[in-house]
Amino acid sequence: SAADAAAPGGTAGGTAGPGVSDVAAPPATMVPIGSRATLELTGPDLAASERRLLSVIASQIDAALEHRDLAQTASELGPLEEADRMRSALLAAVGHDLRRPLAAATTAISGLRATDITLTDSDRTELLATAGESLDTLASLVTNLLDVSRLQAGALAVSLGPVDLADVVLPALDELGLGPDTVQLDLPVETAPVLADPGLLQRAVVNLLTNAIRFSPAGTPARVSASRFADTVQLRIMDQGPGIPADRRGDVFVPFQRLGDTDNATGLGLGLALSKGFVEGMGGTLEADDTPGGGLTMVITLPAVASTAVPAGNEVSP
Repeated sequence: SAADAAAPGGTAGGTAGPGVSDVAAPPATMVPIGSRATLELTGPDLAASERRLLSVIASQIDAALEHRDLAQTASELGPLEEADRMRSALLAAVGHDLRRPLAAATTAISGLRATDITLTDSDRTELLATAGESLDTLASLVTNLLDVSRLQAGALAVSLGPVDLADVVLPALDELGLGPDTVQLDLPVETAPVLADPGLLQRAVVNLLTNAIRFSPAGTPARVSASRFADTVQLRIMDQGPGIPADRRGDVFVPFQRLGDTDNATGLGLGLALSKGFVEGMGGTLEADDTPGGGLTMVITLPAVASTAVPAGNEVSP
């Protein structure tokens, strides 16, 4: 019998050792995925229709891998492109916006030091005023540049405490020399104080008011109002100027952006970027909205002061 014919430890009809199958491994089909990979299929030979389907699948896999590689490359280049844009904008700002007040101050001081001309008291007063204004402008521009670098590094010191909005808005109006014919106020006395840094909030309000006045039509005042919504207070600074399309409102908060400016004499284009950074550093938000009837409304939203508010003077990270 077959059993009698088998050698001890062997199997009938073969010479393989114990535990070793004599069944051949199924053939493998190798399908290249572009130049990136190879798809290996193990099994019986494929029919022609199956090979055509496999070719389509391989092409789709190749396209997906290419898309992944492109997305990864784009994500790596994005920060470099933004850094390059910021560097170019900074160089342009230094070459133009900072040079202008520096040149004016230098000219005024040179005139005061000149020995070949005779200056009247009025001439000296005018030159000193020019030098002072130019140096103040220069100091403001440099301060804004430093603040942008602090915001981007997350190193802006914020001291939170209860703040009455009137104690911020009124000094901001005084700083800008604005009266009731230029800005209308609607600050209800019952509006709750906000949790904020008074110095940073005033700087944000000054920037937003400056922007609102710049774009308000002649004879049309800007408007500042406040109201409470649940646990927050909103401060709205409105103009009735040309406004900004909804799809471009995010652009106004980009540093060195002068969306809508036409005179090329409006600073570094940092006002709105700084305002947003200051407000967000205090735990609030700054958003652009439509003014009813046309124009732009900047909405500052800050936490209303509660019984558990942070004591004044406590510093927090933005």
